[in-house]
Amino acid sequence: MPTRSAPLTVAAARALDRLTTARATAQPCAPVRDLLPPADIGAAYAVQSAWVSRQIEAGARVAGHKIGLTNPAVQAQLGVDRPDFGTLLDTMACPADEPIDITRTLQPKIEAEIAFILASDLDAAEIGPADVAAATAYVVAALEIVDSRIADWDIDIVDTIADNASSGLFVLADRHRELGSMDLRACTMTLRRGEEVVSTGSGAACLGDPLAAVAWLARTARDHGRPLRAGDVVLSGALGPVVPVRPGDAFHARISGIGEVAASFTKGTG
Repeated sequence: MPTRSAPLTVAAARALDRLTTARATAQPCAPVRDLLPPADIGAAYAVQSAWVSRQIEAGARVAGHKIGLTNPAVQAQLGVDRPDFGTLLDTMACPADEPIDITRTLQPKIEAEIAFILASDLDAAEIGPADVAAATAYVVAALEIVDSRIADWDIDIVDTIADNASSGLFVLADRHRELGSMDLRACTMTLRRGEEVVSTGSGAACLGDPLAAVAWLARTARDHGRPLRAGDVVLSGALGPVVPVRPGDAFHARISGIGEVAASFTKGTG
């Protein structure tokens, strides 16, 4: 659970209110970077932490964490230049065998990832890829449905961090795979919409290695008072470019050596 943070500044409180209103009204909002000090990562994470705390107070449970913006192609798509992290809640988890109500999102995009399920905490003073491997119970193929409360995805790093790293929903495959000596860098990914290939990539796209990406996340989350814990789901970052989701879409991802995962979306009401 996130530690209780200090009271928000007036600027951060306004940013939180803007994002909260966008969620409540299902109407994307203007960027929040005009409200926060330029490039103030700490202020953006304070907004994120306050939103997560509100969800927990309302009954949600922390399911894990995600690292975002690990892939250079995704950074280029969204106009940012560094990774970030967000909190996964149990309310974001979607069963693999049920259509996802697309009205739960505002501007959804989908990406295929390797998810880590932790067997032990990752909160030591030094955390590297080997420590991540030792702490991992198993990995699974995953789909993350990223979403932005910022209109037209007009974001910079401050906007996406404040918006919980543009988190939306996620789907985990049923098949579990122990890491063993597997080289996650060499895993290849193919994502299809129907029969059309819409994204391809590999584990090397995640900061060079998904284990390195999770190590970065563990260190950064620890430093922000939100260490990774046993039982956490950790989404390690996109293996290829993100793809817009349309009402009625059905996606299928295959990650070599890991498994397959699918997600479909309702047609909505529009």
